[in-house]
Amino acid sequence: MTPAPPTATPLFGSRLAFALAVVSGLLYYLALPGVNVWPAAFITLAPLLLALHGRSPRAAAALGLCAGSVMSLTGFSWLFGMLRLFSGLPAPVCLLLMVLTCVYQGGRMALTCWLTARAAARRWPAAIAFVLASVTGELLYPLLFPWYFAFTMHGTPLLLQTADLGGVYLVGALLLGPNLALAELLRARLSRSPVSWPLLGLGLAAPLAGAAYGAVRIPRVEAAERGALAVNVGVAQGNLPLVTREGGVSIHRRLTESLRDRGANLVVWSEGAIPDVFDEAGYAAQAARITGGLDVPVLFGAGLRRRVGDGTRLLNTALLSDFDGRIVGRYDKQFLLPFGEFIPFGETFPWLYDLSPNSARMIAGDSDRPVELTGHPIAVLVCYEDILPWFVNRAVSAGRPELLVNLTIDTWFGHSIEPWEHLALAQLRAVEHRRWLVRATNSGVSAIIDSAGRITARATPFVEDSFVAPVRLSAPRTVYETLGDAPFYLAALVVGAMALVPRRRRQARAAA
Repeated sequence: MTPAPPTATPLFGSRLAFALAVVSGLLYYLALPGVNVWPAAFITLAPLLLALHGRSPRAAAALGLCAGSVMSLTGFSWLFGMLRLFSGLPAPVCLLLMVLTCVYQGGRMALTCWLTARAAARRWPAAIAFVLASVTGELLYPLLFPWYFAFTMHGTPLLLQTADLGGVYLVGALLLGPNLALAELLRARLSRSPVSWPLLGLGLAAPLAGAAYGAVRIPRVEAAERGALAVNVGVAQGNLPLVTREGGVSIHRRLTESLRDRGANLVVWSEGAIPDVFDEAGYAAQAARITGGLDVPVLFGAGLRRRVGDGTRLLNTALLSDFDGRIVGRYDKQFLLPFGEFIPFGETFPWLYDLSPNSARMIAGDSDRPVELTGHPIAVLVCYEDILPWFVNRAVSAGRPELLVNLTIDTWFGHSIEPWEHLALAQLRAVEHRRWLVRATNSGVSAIIDSAGRITARATPFVEDSFVAPVRLSAPRTVYETLGDAPFYLAALVVGAMALVPRRRRQARAAA
């Protein structure tokens, strides 16, 4: 896709352009985890890029909104069921909220396309602008459920490994290369103009470079871990009823006894694995009655009740017991789920909770400190904290954990692709920090992920299940952990400048 000056003629009329945007949205959906036509990620944005050629920033934003909304409506259709369960609102209201949410999420692609068209209109290379704008959209556009283009490669480990250099943003940027190359070939043919061979070559080389890095990096990561301590971790997937979690204690104790007998040195239960809510003042003694007599450490999700003024508030908590059943570690979830665990502005306007009776009124924790078992720090991530790269980076930098553990409940989303999307996002955290990651979910997908992002053990979703598998404990420091998202904030500043500052004509002619 060559730079398109403001006088460039669009390749298609508006109707066909929007049809191409719809095609891009559908191809993006096909590439999502749970659908798993992952090669579609190499071409999904090419139709949209062709539609953008020669468009004004406003028209480009409309095309981006169309493509993003189609992808969101198909890939996030599970929002309807979640909203019904979480909010308790009537089905038509939930449907409306789902559509509005998906259109809002489509705004991320609208922002990407608007920035690209603004930069192209100011004679900056459109392909470079599109890559920078895509990174900026993923980095800065606020979403209730963040996702990243990189997670389409969850089943292709070679293409995930650059995450230890630049996180999800670098992995996703490399995936844009084939899309840009295909769009450039088609643009040249449709407009009967020369092909930009540098763009074509760089676009095709981008994922090959990522794969080459992966082919070199994976063996080195494996070699570095050979001397690391190996621990057998058991995961108990209780598959409890969503709301009452009736029988949670007995089910998990039974599964844990079996896991202990199969050699587990640590057993992990899901978020909210038991129905009990403990008073914060005496939670350690109360919780110890749950884990006493199991003779194996257990990391499990529970609720704590804190007295605040004349009332109480709940904390979504993970507790760790030792071999004697005593509680030796605690982590309170920090990043609460809007509308599920709290309502934004609900403390200022309490009547909002009357409109959404199923929404909890929780308070957030305030510590990144890991829990520790026999001298080995473990970073706990509750619910969807594991899908937030910046949050996990902060936790790893602060606590230097040797293992990442995610406790979650994905039962809210039913038999949809959401549990697979959540798992795919978690895989990227393992690569970014070269830590093994254990996921225990109530109904699945419970799994163990190695430091190359590969799933080494997995439970069957929506059944009571358990497994034991070895993990390696280590605490390397990666480039991404050190630099974090700083380079991508710089990229956002650069594309913002490209959208605002015209390129001098002499520079534009030399580039052409």
